[in-house]
Amino acid sequence: MPTRSNTTKRPSASVPAGIRSARVTKLDGITRAVLPNGMTLVLRETHAAPVTSFWVWYRVGSRNEHLGITGISHWVEHMLFKGTPSYTESDLDRMISREGGVRNGMTWLDWTTYYETMPSDKIDLALRIEADRMANSLVDPKEVQSERTVIINERQGSENSPVFRLSEEVQAAAFRVHPYGHETVGYISDLAVMTREDLYKHYRTYYAPNNAIAAISGDFDTSDMLQKLSRIYGKLKPVAAIPVVSAVEPQQRGERRLTVKGEGTTDYLLMAFHAPPTVQRMAPPPRGGKVRNAARTPAHEDFFPMLALDSVLCGASGLSFLGGGTSNRSSRLSKALVDSGLAADISGGITPTIDPYLYTFFATPQQGQDINEVERVLWSELERVQRDSVSQAELATAIKQTRAQFAFGSESVTNQAFWLGYCEIFADYSWFASYLDKLSAVTIEDVKRVANRYLTRDNVTVGHYRGQGN
Repeated sequence: MPTRSNTTKRPSASVPAGIRSARVTKLDGITRAVLPNGMTLVLRETHAAPVTSFWVWYRVGSRNEHLGITGISHWVEHMLFKGTPSYTESDLDRMISREGGVRNGMTWLDWTTYYETMPSDKIDLALRIEADRMANSLVDPKEVQSERTVIINERQGSENSPVFRLSEEVQAAAFRVHPYGHETVGYISDLAVMTREDLYKHYRTYYAPNNAIAAISGDFDTSDMLQKLSRIYGKLKPVAAIPVVSAVEPQQRGERRLTVKGEGTTDYLLMAFHAPPTVQRMAPPPRGGKVRNAARTPAHEDFFPMLALDSVLCGASGLSFLGGGTSNRSSRLSKALVDSGLAADISGGITPTIDPYLYTFFATPQQGQDINEVERVLWSELERVQRDSVSQAELATAIKQTRAQFAFGSESVTNQAFWLGYCEIFADYSWFASYLDKLSAVTIEDVKRVANRYLTRDNVTVGHYRGQGN
């Protein structure tokens, strides 16, 4: 895909007056602009169907939490569905569904996001709703108390899953310093005592135009949409300072290993390796300084080779939170573990993040099979890649499958808008546009290099879940 961009440096009739002083870039049919209040706009005009998807992303997630307020970003996300002085919760549900639209929200490590996908002639409603809750959400004390029960029940429901319990323990053991070490839902001890004031302070700290990205894809005119976004969002006030996350996880210097015991007759294996970030890490801005976007920051040299390696070992992934992925039955680990009868399934995954996160393997041993044997065979396959790399044919197939999954995962306007906003969290929209080029440039030597650099015993946290019914 092309990587050359055109930059509009002078005012023109197609650039709204509110953003004429800002840098406006265009790349591969994508337009990016920044309002004077710091809000980033990313637009992709496409007329395949009379549908438009609008997302607002905030650079806040569990990465921005600490002990005492774990889970607060997720809780605030829930509160923003409760209404404003202009719209009650039931008003919002009724207004969106009446127009044939859908909406939702999500919180994860680096971000919180909200979206509406609607008929194109109704999308202005979504623009107004998101601007209103960015500035005017009530965070009503009674609703806070009611939602506390909902959030704690959600946490307790997750604890019924052996997979969640194992994942939480491995994640916590893998990170000693960085806030990536706790789950997005937070700890019950924090959820039980956080106050309305805690939630409202978090909301007012991070929900501001200079910490937000509006991403929109679908059936609209770009110039007209820029005018609307500038008019609706340009009047919102930025915050003076956004807290900086400066934590850097120290290098792991030895294998970490744990066992979780619980209900059931099934064992589970989880192996987590520290992985590269998506782009080269930038020095954080000074305290009180503006939050900088990672625009044009070089991709980390190891990230795309890790994607290719994951495709060889576990099968192609769509890298999306909206579904995707395909059968992994032709992958190396599936052949070694599933076809041999050792495991019922095997999966792996690496996700784009701001800071270095984890590359994981998850396997379910077949009933009667030894979890230690499953782990031994998995290690032997990793060591084979480290020693011999992969064949050119394997790499070509892996890249082809990953390209197909990426194309499938960015087919709908909802997924397109998702990707445009998601990429702005850890890089910028040019990462999305150049994804296939970077993936296609991966070599056999690159794959061998990252396998030897990251998939080592000194860099792993191994978790066994032992079902006590065995």
